[in-house]
Amino acid sequence: MGNNRSSALSKELLDDLKLNTAYSEQELADWYSSFLKESPDSRISRERFEQIYSKFFPNADATKYAQHVFRSFDANGDGTLDFREYVVALHLTASGEIDLKLEWAFSLYDIDGNGTINKAEVLEIVTAIFKMIPQEEQETLPEGENSPEKRTEKLWKFFGKKENDKITEGEFVEGVKNNIEIQRLIQYEKRHNHK
Repeated sequence: MGNNRSSALSKELLDDLKLNTAYSEQELADWYSSFLKESPDSRISRERFEQIYSKFFPNADATKYAQHVFRSFDANGDGTLDFREYVVALHLTASGEIDLKLEWAFSLYDIDGNGTINKAEVLEIVTAIFKMIPQEEQETLPEGENSPEKRTEKLWKFFGKKENDKITEGEFVEGVKNNIEIQRLIQYEKRHNHK
């Protein structure tokens, strides 16, 4: 085991991650090494995760959204992310598999973890997303989606829901999967070109 490049990573965890993600043994070993440098105790606290996440949105406030992202990946609910939770998070958010991304998005919106999404939960996540959008970009949004409330209303109408209805995971995944317009509304993608 001494000359194994991923000796710091248990064989059981390595096999599990190779099976459940698209990453190679070398990638996992390299990430584990940098993960340990970042978090010598092998865990990332919510506060540390927020700091890391916020670096991706220097001109906006990503704190609230980062808290929700953290919650959705803290599988065991212990208030920290271990290496497995961290890698699964990377895989889900970077994966090209739309169903996986939408299942994760559903868990992000399902704040209370009860298996359904209500309108208040949608508004809370959409509000957190809006805090990440720079002000000048918000001003260019279409009239019907230029506030968290308007965007929430548009999403709720898309699903054909009344005020106190709920959305199940199946409805969410199927409804969003084939609708690029709605996919755009449930997330925020940073613009890479500077207009």
